[in-house]
Order: sequence, then structure tokens, then C-alpha cells
Amino acid sequence: QVQLVESGGGLVQPGGSLRLSCAASESIFSINTMAWYRQAPGKERELVAGITSGGTTNYADSVKGRFTISREGAKNTVYLQMNGLKPEETAVYYCNAHRVVRSLEWDYWGQGTQVTVSS
Repeated sequence: QVQLVESGGGLVQPGGSLRLSCAASESIFSINTMAWYRQAPGKERELVAGITSGGTTNYADSVKGRFTISREGAKNTVYLQMNGLKPEETAVYYCNAHRVVRSLEWDYWGQGTQVTVSS
């Protein structure tokens, strides 16, 4: 069981920046993929960015060039740097850990952190 704790959400003006953190209860290098998702009111949860244990990253098209996912192994922490935030990106942001062992897969989720983009 991987426990994830997010932090760093808050209120920011349009065009502003925030950095989210996700602290895992074990080495992030033992987890196949760490990712950030978000869910806006009335909408489905969507993938924002992910990073594999090997360091490969991927991003939703809507955030490419503005968001950066990174990690700090010594702290078992994954970050999401968000620049140029837009009001429509107001959502609860969730950290996800996806583990694959042979043919079995597990998904673990944090409690979420609210990001509000508003003037």
C-alpha cells in the first residue's frame, strides 16, 4: 500500500504559478509511474502529467510548455510546477502512483489538493 500526501494547492491569479508536491510513503523508483490528475466540478478526472521510474515524462496537450513534472528521490517526492495558470484549470489535483507487478496493477491516490485560479 502506497500512501500519498499532496500539498501546495491554493488560490492564484490567472497567469500565476503554483508548485504541487506529492510525498510517497516509499521509494518513488519502486513505482512504475507517478502522475498528477485533476478533476474539475462536473467533469471527469483527467491526466495532467506523468513520470515513469526511468524518468520519461508525458503531458496533456493542454499543459505542454507550461507545466513541469519532476521528482526528488531522496525525499520520495514528485512535484508539479504549474505556470501560466488559467481559470479553467481550477480543480482538485490528485497524485497517483501506478504499480505493475507481472500482470497485476495497482493504483493509489492521494487525498487531493484544491487549486483555484481566479482574480
